[in-house]
Amino acid sequence: MLPLRGLRVIELCHAVAGPCCTALLADMGADVIKVEPITGEYSRYVQNGSVFLNLNCNKRGIALDLKTDRGRELVLKLTAKSDVLVESFTPGTLDKLGLSYETVSKVNPGIIYCSVSGFGHSGPYKKRHAVDPLVQAMSGMLSTTGEPGQPPVRIGPPTIDFGTG
Repeated sequence: MLPLRGLRVIELCHAVAGPCCTALLADMGADVIKVEPITGEYSRYVQNGSVFLNLNCNKRGIALDLKTDRGRELVLKLTAKSDVLVESFTPGTLDKLGLSYETVSKVNPGIIYCSVSGFGHSGPYKKRHAVDPLVQAMSGMLSTTGEPGQPPVRIGPPTIDFGTG
C-alpha cells in the first residue's frame, strides 16, 4: 500500500518545479488531478513531450480555461473534494482569477494550499518569472561550472526546478 493513497491533490502548475512536486505525491499514491489550459500545458511541446510525460505519469488530467466562469467553477468543485491544491503561477495571478487561498478555503476550509514560486510572495522579486537558468545564475551556481577563463556553462538538467519540486 502506498502511503498517500486516499489523498486527492489538485495541480494548477506548469513547467517543471510544480509538476515535479505533484509527481512525487502521485508516485506515493496520491490521486493527482492536473488542470491544464485548453491548449495543453506548454511542456507537452518541448523535447517531443518527454518532460511532460515524465512529470505527469500517474496523474489524471483535465483541460480548463481558468479565465472563464465555468473553468473556475469546475476547479472549485474539484477543490471542494480535495485535500491539497498545488499551484505554480506568478504570485497574484490566481487572486486575479478568483482562485486565491481565501476563495478556495471558503469552499474547502481544510484544504492545504501550496504555492510554488521562484521568488516567493513578498520582496522585490516576487513578480519576476523564475526559470532554472536564471536561478542558477542568481544563486552563484554557474560560477562553479565551465572552464577557467571561459564563460560559465549552464548545468544541463533543471536542478533548481527539481529541487524546488
